[in-house]
Amino acid sequence: MEIAIALVALTVGVCVVSALCDRLRWPTPLVLVVVGAAVSLVPVVPEFSLGPELVLNGLLPPLLYATTARASLVDFNRNKTATLLLSVVLVVFTTLVVGWTTSWLLPGVALAACMALGAVVAPPDAVAASAIGQRLGLPRRVATLLEEESLLNDATALIALAAATSALTSELSPLHIGGEFVLAVVGAVLIGGVVAAVLALVRTRIRNPVLDTAVSFVAPYLAFLPAEALHVSGVLSVVVAGLALAHVSPKVQTAASRVAEALNWRTVAFLLENAVFLLIGLQFPLLVRGAADSGFGGGRILLVCAGVLVATVAARFAFVFAVAGILTAVPPWRRKAWPGAVSVLVSWAGMRGVVTLAAAQLIPEDVPGRDVLLLAAFAVVVGTLLVQGLSLPWVVRRVGLPAPDPAQDALQAAALGDAASAAGLRRLDELLTGDEPRHVVGQLRKRSKSRSHAAWERLGRPEADVSTPSAVYTRLRLEMLAAERAVVVEARDRGTAEPEVLQRALADVDFEEALLDRLDDLEPLAADRRLGGASDGGCAHLRTAGTRDDATARWGGPPTECAECVAVGATWVHLRTCLACGHTGCCDSSELRHSRAHFAGTAHPAIVSAEPGEAWRWCWVDEELG
Repeated sequence: MEIAIALVALTVGVCVVSALCDRLRWPTPLVLVVVGAAVSLVPVVPEFSLGPELVLNGLLPPLLYATTARASLVDFNRNKTATLLLSVVLVVFTTLVVGWTTSWLLPGVALAACMALGAVVAPPDAVAASAIGQRLGLPRRVATLLEEESLLNDATALIALAAATSALTSELSPLHIGGEFVLAVVGAVLIGGVVAAVLALVRTRIRNPVLDTAVSFVAPYLAFLPAEALHVSGVLSVVVAGLALAHVSPKVQTAASRVAEALNWRTVAFLLENAVFLLIGLQFPLLVRGAADSGFGGGRILLVCAGVLVATVAARFAFVFAVAGILTAVPPWRRKAWPGAVSVLVSWAGMRGVVTLAAAQLIPEDVPGRDVLLLAAFAVVVGTLLVQGLSLPWVVRRVGLPAPDPAQDALQAAALGDAASAAGLRRLDELLTGDEPRHVVGQLRKRSKSRSHAAWERLGRPEADVSTPSAVYTRLRLEMLAAERAVVVEARDRGTAEPEVLQRALADVDFEEALLDRLDDLEPLAADRRLGGASDGGCAHLRTAGTRDDATARWGGPPTECAECVAVGATWVHLRTCLACGHTGCCDSSELRHSRAHFAGTAHPAIVSAEPGEAWRWCWVDEELG
């Protein structure tokens, strides 16, 4: 009963604090740590010890697996040099720096034990980096580097910790440690790859979304447990399996299975990610009491905690800037170098988390000064979360790197959706035999085009200025579905239909509502901001067509109306200007589509958006964005 009460209290606490942080726009991980520490001081709250078995074997595998679902194997391969430097070399460097610093501050404690502490505090936490980075809108390159680093550095740190604890009882040569590291990595990659291959094969035969999601819940443990049993890196095995399964999921899973798995894992990740920060705070009294009984004076303990925290942060700064300098100085590596602003953010965003506290518990209990080492690890976790986490928004503003631009993302999504829609229509043309009902073919074409148009409607003027066709359709259809749902609920309350029939009817209404094209309004674009397209790629028309500035210089502007729509009393959604003659017509989401009609009549290939704050162009011939 006590365990059940504790789990309920933990879940309720996480949900309440997260909801308040969302409303107040506070960093949830930091608030949870503070709340946990405050709750731990309440006399009626029992002491809670965060054992390594619970975290390393229970919580860490699913947390890493959930993080790999958001990672990209393509990006991982593209950034492999930076990822390996940060997740392997930096961990070893931090271990040595912190170990020697601790040994100097704690004379009489074995150097191997100090190195164990260095390994414990070396890896930044994947959960902390992801949670705080998403909240702050970190530049995408920085967020990607942090997440990819955090996938592998736990494995390096745990291997280094194992080597340090072994050195307490036996002599280990650098060659022996290197061999163990290579064996742990190779074995983990092989096991993770085999598990991913087997599960991918199994998933190709599963069509039940519930069963497929259940398989995903055991996937991290299927990779972790065999690796640990064979004394290789279970953490790395989970990462390999997760990245591989996420990469092949579009080919081996049904759409319903992917949707169900994503939704369920979001819930699991939300509870686990936030619970671990609350658990960190709950450790506070136990660790302080243990350090107080260690025999070291209070001043010495504070000095060690502060020194380890400073050494941990300084080691990361020194390494990141040194690597950036080396990459910049060597011509063949110069294109891989990090700009100074990226180096600052990557250095300052190295928050530690629950893995550090759990790994610290692996330091043998008979090591002199162990309680002080545990408290120092706690100080690094809380210090980096509070100091670096709270100051990170200010640092992001000071370095001036742009956050991910939702408007630019929407433009890229619209172009990608247009290409996908065109591919679907081409496939439809290949499949048609002429015997299909015309109205069915018309519905298929209309649905494909409407999805593409809806994506383009996200651009241009905000919803307050114009109500787009997709927005009108969604608003009216939602009202219709609400009326349909009310009839089904009334039939349920009156008992006029069988429960199974009612469930199916309600599910049909819910499913259609979930499929509606819900498009969030974009943030208004600043007057001095231009929403441009990607590079011109292989499109010769865009390379020679000119830009919006060229169009403005030649024909004035920006245009404010579609003259052809005005002539017939029609309305338009967005405006497009021909880069060959300056004609301005309405877009494909508009009723009369005068811009497309102009292309059909003149064969002028390129247009530019005439909407405020936009400078992207489109080639009708090559169907390419530029």
